Amino acid sequence: MGKEKDVAAMEIDESRPNGSDQISNPKFSINVLQLLKSSQMQHGLRFGDYTRYRRYCTARLRRLYKSLKFTHGRGKYTKKAITAPTVTEVRFLHVVLYTAERAWSHAMEKRQLPDGPNARQRSYLIGRLRKAVKWAALFSELCAIKGDSRTSLEAEAYASYMRGNLLFEQDQNWDVALKSFKNARAVYEELGKYGDLENQVLCRERVEELEPSIRYCLHKIGESKIQTSELMHIGEMEGPALDLFKAKLEAVMDEARSQQAASMTEFHWLGHKFPISNAKTRVSILKAQDLEKDLHGPTGDSLPAEKRLVIFDKIFAAYHEARSSIRNDLVTAGNSENMKDDLSGLDKAIGAVLGQRTIERNQLLVTIAKSKLSKTRDDKIEKVTKPEELVRLYDLLLQNTADLSDLVSSGRDRKSEELAFAEECALKTLVFRAERCFYLAKSYSSAGKRTEAYALYCRAGSLASDTLKKLQSLTTCDQAMMKELKMLYDDSRSNSCIEHATGIMEEEKAPEILSKKISTISLTGADKKEKYLTEKLDAYESAVGDSNTKGLPRIEAFPPAFQAIPRNPIVLDLAYNTMEFPSLENRMKKEKKGFIGRLWR
Repeated sequence: MGKEKDVAAMEIDESRPNGSDQISNPKFSINVLQLLKSSQMQHGLRFGDYTRYRRYCTARLRRLYKSLKFTHGRGKYTKKAITAPTVTEVRFLHVVLYTAERAWSHAMEKRQLPDGPNARQRSYLIGRLRKAVKWAALFSELCAIKGDSRTSLEAEAYASYMRGNLLFEQDQNWDVALKSFKNARAVYEELGKYGDLENQVLCRERVEELEPSIRYCLHKIGESKIQTSELMHIGEMEGPALDLFKAKLEAVMDEARSQQAASMTEFHWLGHKFPISNAKTRVSILKAQDLEKDLHGPTGDSLPAEKRLVIFDKIFAAYHEARSSIRNDLVTAGNSENMKDDLSGLDKAIGAVLGQRTIERNQLLVTIAKSKLSKTRDDKIEKVTKPEELVRLYDLLLQNTADLSDLVSSGRDRKSEELAFAEECALKTLVFRAERCFYLAKSYSSAGKRTEAYALYCRAGSLASDTLKKLQSLTTCDQAMMKELKMLYDDSRSNSCIEHATGIMEEEKAPEILSKKISTISLTGADKKEKYLTEKLDAYESAVGDSNTKGLPRIEAFPPAFQAIPRNPIVLDLAYNTMEFPSLENRMKKEKKGFIGRLWR
């Protein structure tokens, strides 16, 4: 598939008007955007793997150099420049294009380092981007001479895009970067009006990917009144063209958090106040708290489940980074007991918050699974949830709640907030137990085990009833939890009645079903219409069947069918009981005894 697209993208324009100049100098045609998009998606950039894409570009260039016999010497490197007279084939243009792509992907690979590029790596990154701009400009010049009008336009847009990326990364000349991005957008908007449907879609996607970078440039120049928080929502799209924008935006947000972290001196949790001295810990906690605002804010409920799960993953990463910084501080704390106590308390508090967010994330997974549980199995678009999956999720919730409760109750001096939180964890445990019991009953019901399902439904109903009574006895109770428990109690009661009735009906029908099964039993297997290979040796028919069918080969029945065999006659010997046998005592050997034997009589 990839080779066909490459060949299609390397087609030479065969329109040859009259004239010797046009015949001797054909115009080459390359669909640049389609060629790059297919290469990027097939070789790593679908998953953001720039290392794999860079290696692909290197291997692709090696193949192009060998096929064109354009190598740079064997022992000693001899530079060969690609100029307009050199370009006699379209593959020379591909050499220039993939060289620019290799330099760009190498720069993006450095940008994706875990802790970000340091000063030396950033200098190398900008150098690779300069190389990409240089080769993209050469590609644009060559396409203007050797390519048709469309190829020349696409090459110019590609060069403008690379120039904008370099200035974007350098944090300078925002007006020139804006002009470069706008030139690229104008070309892709114009090209998106023509060509086939695939090309139009690709051009529209590239225009959408360039829009956030343009708006960010306007924001830096001061011509846009958009806030930094609003830029976060702009960068939610996916695509290789947005990776630099997202990295830049994350750097801006980190800078804003660092300024805000200067005023953050304490972390409050359940009535405790823990001082925070490490700036890196403050930034990580602020990042997690900003993400929590997105979840629990007014727009949090309107977010789709997939985006909420992504936000949860970012929250976990931020809190884990904070705990890592705290533990590093614990190692370097020395013999200062007060500092160690503060750091241990802060680590415990962040661990408890992390446990709460884990419970919330698993509850979100439960909600998603419940929405898929009620769907019919005819719907092949989404996978239908099985009750066993919900049982597993509730097992995780019970384990998370137990761990959180143990963590909170591990201290000596427990405040009233901690006691209230422990009671809340105990109530959640009862709710999760009732829910787990209900879906365990559903799994037994789907397996046809009516007795077990009935007993489990009754148990789930009693657990829900007990938890409801405990909730009603509290002064402040969660109305949503009460509503959920009432629904669970009603469902358990109705399902237990259904299971009871279904079990009685199955028991009543059991003799009838058994008699039907017995009536179909055959000793010879003559009721089977399809014959085996050993029964039709005189006919030229396949016993294996067609290659498209999934049936087993019918060669011989195994185990063999029962056969009726003759039985030996049963003989009853009735005369045996009335026979009288003669005495044999006179024939028996008599015992002879000696003199000593007579004395011992």
